[in-house]
Amino acid sequence: MYDRYGLHIKGEWRAAKDGATRPVTDPARESELGHIPAAGPADLDDALVAAETGFHVWRRTSPWERSAVLHRAAALIRERTEDIAALMSAETGKPLAEARGETGAAADQFEWYAEEAKRIYGQTIEGRSPDSRMMVKYEPVGVVAAFSAWNFPALLPARKMAAALAAGCSVILKPAGETPGSAMALVQALADAGLPDGVMNLVTGNSDMIARHLIASPIVRKVSLTGSVPVGREMLRLCVDDFKKVSMELGGHAPVLVFEDADPVAAATAAATAKFRNCGQVCISPSRFYVHESIAEPFTETFANYAKGLKIGRGLDAGVQIGPMANPRGLQNALNLIEDAKSRGARVVTGGGRPPGINSGYFIEPTVLADVPDEARIMNDEPFAPVAPITKFRSFDEVIKRANSTPFGLAGYVFTNSLRTATLASEALEVGMVGVNEMLLASAEMPFGGIKHSGMGREGGSLGIKEYLEPKFVKMKI
Repeated sequence: MYDRYGLHIKGEWRAAKDGATRPVTDPARESELGHIPAAGPADLDDALVAAETGFHVWRRTSPWERSAVLHRAAALIRERTEDIAALMSAETGKPLAEARGETGAAADQFEWYAEEAKRIYGQTIEGRSPDSRMMVKYEPVGVVAAFSAWNFPALLPARKMAAALAAGCSVILKPAGETPGSAMALVQALADAGLPDGVMNLVTGNSDMIARHLIASPIVRKVSLTGSVPVGREMLRLCVDDFKKVSMELGGHAPVLVFEDADPVAAATAAATAKFRNCGQVCISPSRFYVHESIAEPFTETFANYAKGLKIGRGLDAGVQIGPMANPRGLQNALNLIEDAKSRGARVVTGGGRPPGINSGYFIEPTVLADVPDEARIMNDEPFAPVAPITKFRSFDEVIKRANSTPFGLAGYVFTNSLRTATLASEALEVGMVGVNEMLLASAEMPFGGIKHSGMGREGGSLGIKEYLEPKFVKMKI
């Protein structure tokens, strides 16, 4: 399955120097899809040298030329949507429709940053004397080590690659070992679009070893991660000694506040659609549902009916709406969270276990829990699963306090028909992004990121390119 790919170093696909490989597993069938190289230290050193050489070429390439390459890459990704989506679905289990949508979103990132490359604006500052001139210009930070997660294997790398390349940086990308194929396809599109050799490199293998080796190198000046809080914490430690620039998106536990004046059926339908996307494995997935006690019953009933109607199966099969979880550890964690909630008094409205009649794959029923107490683990730990815990609230101040009670701060959602409530709630939620009567918070033009333990920095939008630039102040006397 990966015969035409491998490690991508200095413009070439190749095997690891020692021939080491790692398997990639189909989460719907628990069978091997193929093998990818496991990079060793010598391979990583080659990637570092290539990226350093590529950076010196790319930083001197004009913004308009960089823009043209990124535009061509976006067009090639769109032309190859069906191939990329099929590969993505096989690796993740997500339905083909979702995989196609993600491929388009990845192309959007390259298109957006193709334009942002031409809009890296500096600043002039009036001097205190007639013979003084002052200005601020932005320069690319340097070689970027980028690490992405498995749940959106094309979009997450694209956010990093597109912004870094637009800024004039070179990149060494480490995609998730469970889902490397989509990122490999993006790298190939960039190569076919005319990106100079060495500017975009890709390595696969042991994540911990690769991260330590790349971050320890003085060649790497910026680290970008999408991953878990523990991984982010460890990477921050590794970056401290050499004062590397860092941006991180570390997941979330998004609260949904449904106030008494909201339409419970419309709110539940929107929330359920978002909750079960990608089998719940979305960092901004709505994952704690606080519903006003006066409308909790119709909200819960609508949510459960939606869950019951979803067709479960392998993403490549026709009509499937929800696939398997990506790995067995995620599946077991979801089952543990359900059992913990039940032991604390939560009620299973629908789902709650493995789907009947499916004997292989990491599948779990779309699950809705009601009357979930705040002390349940699922209300405090990011579930990253198709499990929706619903609880009731009475007052505004009460629900805001409960919503802000976790260390996460990525996204939050509000359903209300009151402008006053919408304004106050969106201001009070301790998150980086808020959707009001809206669940779609991720597109190329939007700044994506969070606060508290959910990370630092932003990806996407006009802010995203700043993460790969350093301001330089120049004062001149004439």
